[in-house]
Amino acid sequence: RSAEAGYRTGIVDLTAGEMGSRGTPETRLQEAEAAARILKLSYRSNMHFPDTRLVNWVEYREKLAMSIRRLRPTTVIIPYWEARHPDHFHASAIAFDASFLAGLRKLDPEAEPHRPLKVIYSSLYANVTPSFVVDISGQFERRMESLLCYESQYGSRKEASDLFPEVSEVRDRLAGIARFYGNLIGTKYGEPFVVKETIRVDDVVAMPVRTF
Repeated sequence: RSAEAGYRTGIVDLTAGEMGSRGTPETRLQEAEAAARILKLSYRSNMHFPDTRLVNWVEYREKLAMSIRRLRPTTVIIPYWEARHPDHFHASAIAFDASFLAGLRKLDPEAEPHRPLKVIYSSLYANVTPSFVVDISGQFERRMESLLCYESQYGSRKEASDLFPEVSEVRDRLAGIARFYGNLIGTKYGEPFVVKETIRVDDVVAMPVRTF
């Protein structure tokens, strides 16, 4: 939706998923590139931090901070800070700290400091009340298409499990979640996000979503 609105959008992957149970780094790279084309990303890169060995170390924070300085994003969307996979919650902490460090002038005097205006947490798979929900009704099919690019991560009908469901089950689950959040805001599909700050409202009369 941001790309359609004319914003430059990008994704920075922290690992190549080399320790994953399914697929190879090469396959995952091809899948990531295919998804990037569908999402119309302006940029996608990989930090190549070690998969399953992510820890919020100074080295990782500073390397990611330098990437943030180069890209100079206004808004950074990162994983929710609680997750089943240790890499995911460590990635959240690394990205948050790196976003702050990127604004420190003395981190690297030769690189122009930059600190994002906003850090937003993607809470789609977290059992938490969202701070806000974005209407993705017009983008849902494209979003689904991009997620299904990662076919190495889905099981066949024969080998499907709760952890690696088959494609049809993935589609049903994602559609159900998106419909749930869309229903909260009166749209067909929605995607939830969390912020730690209080959200400002300038006009209480123009606020969307009816009470009754």
